[in-house]
Amino acid sequence: MKTIEIDHIDGAARSGRLITGHGTIETPVFMPVGTQGVVKAMTHGQLKELGVTMILSNAYHLYLRPGDELIRRMGGLHGFSGWDGAILTDSGGYQIFSLGVLREIKEDGVLFQSHIDGSRHFLTPEKMIRVQENIGADIAMCLDECVSYPSTFEYTRESVELTTRWARRCLEARSEEGRQRLFGIIQGGFYPELRLRSAEEILSLDFDGFAIGGLSVGEPKSLMWDMVDTVGDLMPAGKPRYMMGIGLPEDLLEGVKRGIDMFDCIIPTRFARNGSLFTWDGRINIKNARFTDDEGPVEEGCSCYTCRTFSRAYLRHLVVSHELTSFYLNTIHNVYFYMELMKKIRNAISSGTFDRFYHDFKRRYEGGESDDRCSVCNG
Repeated sequence: MKTIEIDHIDGAARSGRLITGHGTIETPVFMPVGTQGVVKAMTHGQLKELGVTMILSNAYHLYLRPGDELIRRMGGLHGFSGWDGAILTDSGGYQIFSLGVLREIKEDGVLFQSHIDGSRHFLTPEKMIRVQENIGADIAMCLDECVSYPSTFEYTRESVELTTRWARRCLEARSEEGRQRLFGIIQGGFYPELRLRSAEEILSLDFDGFAIGGLSVGEPKSLMWDMVDTVGDLMPAGKPRYMMGIGLPEDLLEGVKRGIDMFDCIIPTRFARNGSLFTWDGRINIKNARFTDDEGPVEEGCSCYTCRTFSRAYLRHLVVSHELTSFYLNTIHNVYFYMELMKKIRNAISSGTFDRFYHDFKRRYEGGESDDRCSVCNG
């Protein structure tokens, strides 16, 4: 069964439909992150109204709390949470990278110490497949190792070999009756020859889609795109292409330009909670004093509830007063902006005008009023 159908190609950019057990998703698609089974400060109904069709949750975090067996008994994450759209689960590879002293990598798997209560857990590729099947994700990811930047060539080579062995074990552990799609992850750090080796090994396996992982971990932006370009032409046209953890608007454009179909990132929601709001003329920090008596909306012409209803002055007041409602209103705007951006990208591809849209967006966005910097990535 096909996982993606491509309808239009414009240069390397492509638009189509991702086929999941909970709906057909238009691509390119951006997935807001709902680590714990919920996108922070959002209800599922609000996400639907904003045009969200797919979210990302984290299997490692859900395994720790409330537990994948409980989620299974509650009807999977869809039944447990009430979200009826598609769900992709990350397996915990990024946690291997980020938890540092709280984990120990072995051939069989990873020994974790819970950041919640200090309990110890041994997670294997086979176990993480079972966890994701219990969660009921539409798309599951292989357990992999994401190396830091910089890492030595020798360590990165050993990591690539381990990721490939774990990928094979993940495939073997799949339930035959399961409808869950499973994606392999290309690693290789920031050595082109190792990226190529990882791509050749992972792409030779019978996955339903493929992801490029291990990016935006502190490297220069130019180096990140060099790694994407190194493996991009090798990725099969008939399967989904997913760039993990990338989410600044300008990066979404760059990824789509290179033929990527799927993206996720915490940026729109985390930035919203910090008062950083996206507009077509750049990013603004609503906490700035210049908005104290600004009667206008976040962005003129924006149709989101926040812009239709509230002024910049009021939104600034909520943020500096530490009112929780600011999380909700700011997140509405940022998620709406991202959904509109992806819709415009898809329309541009289908009409054969993506290159013009790409340049027009960059000229306006980068030349606009942006007044703060990215605090969770390299931007």
